[in-house]
Amino acid sequence: MKDTHTNNNLLDKSITWRIPATVQPEPLVSVAISAKQKGDEEKIAVGLAKLHEEDVSFTYKYHGDIHQSILSAMGDIQIDIILENLKNRFKVEVDKKAPKISYRETILKSANYVEYTHKKQSGGAGQYARVFIDLEPLPRGGGYEFVDKIVGGVIDQSFRPSVDKGVRSKMEEGILAGYPIVDVKVSLVDGKTHPVDSKDIAFQIAGREVFKKAFEMSTPILLEPVVDLNVTVPEEYTGDVMGDLSGRRGKIGGMKPSGKNQVVSAKVPESEVQSYATTLRSMTQGRGFYTKAFSHYEPVPAEIARKIIESHKKEENQAA
Repeated sequence: MKDTHTNNNLLDKSITWRIPATVQPEPLVSVAISAKQKGDEEKIAVGLAKLHEEDVSFTYKYHGDIHQSILSAMGDIQIDIILENLKNRFKVEVDKKAPKISYRETILKSANYVEYTHKKQSGGAGQYARVFIDLEPLPRGGGYEFVDKIVGGVIDQSFRPSVDKGVRSKMEEGILAGYPIVDVKVSLVDGKTHPVDSKDIAFQIAGREVFKKAFEMSTPILLEPVVDLNVTVPEEYTGDVMGDLSGRRGKIGGMKPSGKNQVVSAKVPESEVQSYATTLRSMTQGRGFYTKAFSHYEPVPAEIARKIIESHKKEENQAA
């Protein structure tokens, strides 16, 4: 039985039918986990993979945009059981904390003919690259576009992808608060090369720096993920639930009956519902439940954005 997993069927060989796999609900509670002892990351991965074979209702994934490993389950108790099993069965202890929110950065207006020159000529081989770009916002969900508008040979054809590569690397790092940049269009419009010192790395650096310069000129903002929340509660709790969601910057979409209960629908910033399972349980004496799914990104209110940016700068200074 040690190789038996959840959703396996134990049947006589002569029986050909199978019981359909159980459809698991989306996990509602997430924590960021890290090894207490350096070097135990592989133990955690192996242990969670084995535990997942026994219980497929939780998920575990590394999120590169926030640089955290996220463990998600149906509730706090299940999270605690998983971590206890890691400790007792796989001899590895972990720290847990609230996950970072997957914010994004973008711009509100355009910046045109922004210039940057990268020049390095002190010792060894020189480096030279001069670039001009236009930067403009794209509609939400537009992603990233790079357009080569160079006329003639002011920048050699072989160096133009280097500018794009430099821009992309800066977008991944973020500029405002360390989050990926989205929904922008970069047009390479002009530049200059040096017959000896121009090279790939020089144009990558120039691409990074000219993009940063243009981004800061283009009214940068933070975007936050918003989730669709459907909360099912007995009717007597609907007023409390709707008031609570409004207090979490939620936008109530409506309410409809479901048997003896009511389902309240709302769009709420993800940052406001990280510990909602505990709140809802307390508010409804354990009789309420909810589902959530990603909806879209929208601008973070200015005062909240300011605090996020200040917190990021403080972390950078401490790490320096």
